[in-house]
Amino acid sequence: MRTVIIITILATLLVLAGYVGWHLWRITPGGWKWVVLGLFVLWTLSFFVCFAIMEHLPLGVATVAYGVGNTWLIAFLYLLLLFAVADIAALCHILPSTVLKDSATGLFSAVGIVAVIMTIGAIHYHHKYREEMTIVTDKPLEKPLTVVMASDLHIGYHNRKAELARWVDIINNEKPDLVLFGGDIIDLSLRPILEGNYAEEFRRIEAPVFAVLGNHEYFGNVSKAERFFADADIALLKDSVAHFKGLDIIGRNDRTNTHRLTLQQLQHEFSIFNSRFSILLDHQPYNLEEAEEAGIDFQFSGHTHHGQIWPLSWVTDMMYEKAWGHHQRGKTQYYISSGLGIWGPKIRIGSRSEYLVLHIENTNRK
Repeated sequence: MRTVIIITILATLLVLAGYVGWHLWRITPGGWKWVVLGLFVLWTLSFFVCFAIMEHLPLGVATVAYGVGNTWLIAFLYLLLLFAVADIAALCHILPSTVLKDSATGLFSAVGIVAVIMTIGAIHYHHKYREEMTIVTDKPLEKPLTVVMASDLHIGYHNRKAELARWVDIINNEKPDLVLFGGDIIDLSLRPILEGNYAEEFRRIEAPVFAVLGNHEYFGNVSKAERFFADADIALLKDSVAHFKGLDIIGRNDRTNTHRLTLQQLQHEFSIFNSRFSILLDHQPYNLEEAEEAGIDFQFSGHTHHGQIWPLSWVTDMMYEKAWGHHQRGKTQYYISSGLGIWGPKIRIGSRSEYLVLHIENTNRK
């Protein structure tokens, strides 16, 4: 079934790429048609080919190939939207049809608009937003706690070691008591992570670190990912519970693993009776009602990226009860993160890269 879905997605992408390619041919004037179309075809092929051969290329070449191939995806999407809107405008006689045929003005306008959007999106991605929340509880705590939470780092070929070092510095500057990662720490391949010794950057974090698996750890190699987390001094919660200064930290296995325990099974197995403040880490924010029914105090999830780029943010808003931000059901509070890192091209449009600083305070503490 998964193979059928992948083939269907790839076939759809190729058909839509054909539509964009036809428009580029049509809009390009004179003898430049083959040049423009050829460059677009090569860029399109790079997206598909880089995944097939990337692991066999020298690391530096693979890094460049990943960036070039994945950036195509954004350019393709916005050219697709631009040409579709232009076609509709031409049919409605709002836009002169001459702009879409053998027009240097039309070509440079289309390419220029997409280039500006992508440049702004790339700049926006590199700014990391600090989201802050405070929860006051009557449950006992050893002390007021500051917890830094982040999801979807997607380190690998594009989010490299130097970028990870910057993120670790950001985390340490918060002086947290605890750091929690909500899955998809790894992008797809562990090759650049292992060859670059990314683990030493995680070991610089000046607080205990817990994490759960995401779907990308499974897409890559979950066994290697688990060994990497151990080397990085990251305590992996895989259908298990950790206790920290009055907190119950419940980590669910990712739903990619269809044999994961239910939340109720976890509570029963680890004798969690809601007498202590509970934090649930679950990478994918499906079935939010389960945390409410189980009496969880706070759930942290990621996965959605809030669509990563507009208008895909509209799609995630339709797919999930809450695709991004603070949410509450009954007494249970949630934060669905759009992610600190990103999958694919390092571009964000209509979403943001962020981390959460959660303060947990006790009403009864003097």
